Amino acid sequence: MNGFFEHFAHDRIQIFGKGEHAFLIGMEAEQRTHPLERFFNFPIAGIVFTHGNMPPDIFLQFAVKNQCPIFVSQLRTSKFINVFSDFLDAELAPQTLLHGTFVEVYGVGILLQGKSGVGKSETALELVQRGHSLVADDAVRIVCRDGARLYGHVSQTIEHHLEIRGLGIISISDLFGAGAVRLSKRLDLIVHLEDWDEKKEYDRLGLDDETEEILGVEIAVMTIPVRPGRNVPVLIETAAKNHNLKARGHHAARKFQERLARMTNNAVEN
Repeated sequence: MNGFFEHFAHDRIQIFGKGEHAFLIGMEAEQRTHPLERFFNFPIAGIVFTHGNMPPDIFLQFAVKNQCPIFVSQLRTSKFINVFSDFLDAELAPQTLLHGTFVEVYGVGILLQGKSGVGKSETALELVQRGHSLVADDAVRIVCRDGARLYGHVSQTIEHHLEIRGLGIISISDLFGAGAVRLSKRLDLIVHLEDWDEKKEYDRLGLDDETEEILGVEIAVMTIPVRPGRNVPVLIETAAKNHNLKARGHHAARKFQERLARMTNNAVEN
C-alpha cells in the first residue's frame, strides 16, 4: 500500500491483518488510488481480511473490476494463517489410492495387502475384536504430508465397512462402537499377506529391513505367509510391537546376531 512492489509475491493469497487494515483505512482517499491500481494490476488469487474487518468501498470496487475474490475471516491473523496453511497442505498434498485394509495396532498404522481371498478383512475383523481399530478397507486414500509422512484415510463411499465372505457387508462402527474405527492414521508399516509357498525361502531372522517407496516416502515392509494353523492377527500384533521397538532403537534380530558373534569369537579364542 506504500507503492513498493519489488519482489511482490502476487501469486500467494494476500492477507490483510489488523495493522494492514488500519493503514489502509488511515490513508487519504487520493492516496489509495495509485497503489491500489498497481496492486490489482497483478493477477491476485484472493484476498482475506482477518479480525472480521471489512475493506473500504474503493478497495471493493477495484476487486470487482479485476475479478479478484475477497473473503473476511473472524479469526485473528496468526490463527487464520495456521488454519489455512494446514488446510492447503492437506488439500494440495500428493495422494494416491492403494488396495488393502488399513488398521491401527498398538498405535502403529499397518496396511494389509495381498491377493483377494488371502484373509485381509478377516484378519482386520479379528484385530478389531482384540481392541484395535479399523481405518479403511479395500480402497485406502494415501496422502503425503510435509514430503515425509504418509497418512491413510477412510473412503467416504465405503466408510468403515468390511466385506467378509459368508457374512457379507458388515459395519464395524455399528457392531463394535465408535472406538473401533478411525478416520485417518499415519502409515508406518506395510504387511504383505500371501499363501504359504513351500518352494519360497522366507526371512527367518529379520536382519534386513525391507522398504517400499510410496509418493517418495520409504515405508517399512514385511511379508507374512498364511496357512492353516498360523494365527495371523497375533503375528500382526507382534509385528506392531516389534516395529515400535525398532523405532526406539532396539533391533532384536541384530542384537541376537551380535551376541551370537561374540559367543562364537569367545569359543574360538578359548
